[in-house]
Amino acid sequence: MAYGICNLPIIPVRADIGNKSELVSQLLFGEAFEVLEQRGDYLYIKIAYDAYEGWIDYRQQEPIDAGIFESLTTEVQHIADLSTHAMLLKLGKEESLHLLPGSTLPFLDDDSFSLNNTHYLFLGLSRVPDRETIAQELEEVCRFYLNAPYLWGGRSVFGIDCSGYVQLVYKHFGICVKRDAWQQAEQGKVVDFLQEAKLGDLAFFDDEEGRITHVGILLNAEEIIHASGRVKIDQIDNTGIFSRELNKYTHHLRIVKRIF
Repeated sequence: MAYGICNLPIIPVRADIGNKSELVSQLLFGEAFEVLEQRGDYLYIKIAYDAYEGWIDYRQQEPIDAGIFESLTTEVQHIADLSTHAMLLKLGKEESLHLLPGSTLPFLDDDSFSLNNTHYLFLGLSRVPDRETIAQELEEVCRFYLNAPYLWGGRSVFGIDCSGYVQLVYKHFGICVKRDAWQQAEQGKVVDFLQEAKLGDLAFFDDEEGRITHVGILLNAEEIIHASGRVKIDQIDNTGIFSRELNKYTHHLRIVKRIF
């Protein structure tokens, strides 16, 4: 069995081989994966964090051994915290990488770590994901991504989709949610009435065929923050999301779930 890790700030995960294939997700620095198949310059991978599968370019990763993979996936790792600018310096190589919030910092110790034969110095804010801080910090993390543009398959402040937004927010607190909205809808416990919702509950929305197609994070029983065009705050009621900008309902409410 082969394993690898993202050693760039962000890399695309695609539905098929080739740079023109649909973007289905993204890997952030330090996120590990299992290699299921290789075809030429492309790897079909299973991401350790959420078991999501897709194709990546072989040149946009670094192989790791089974021991490192196991440690990365069983031990709590630091991540890059909310910051306007975080960097990694490759010691001895005069190279740097700009990191995004939510990036994993493998085996970080006193602002430095090593991967294989590369030694890194981290310049920025880091945190150990801890659900005990969620009540105090969740809204701040949610709002950090306001106005991030919508990008199908995106997982960063420079482009994000609705379920990627939810997943990334909760990664800051060590709560792993799945990648797609329909998968996330299978997690947690049902909140019977919207009026009983609290900060952090997830609201799911369906299409005319009843398929879950959208998700957002409730700030309270009347406001939701979600990625639609951009990350923004809209009104919500028992019918669904009401857009102040468009002066109409844009999403039909299906279910509310509590995941912590």
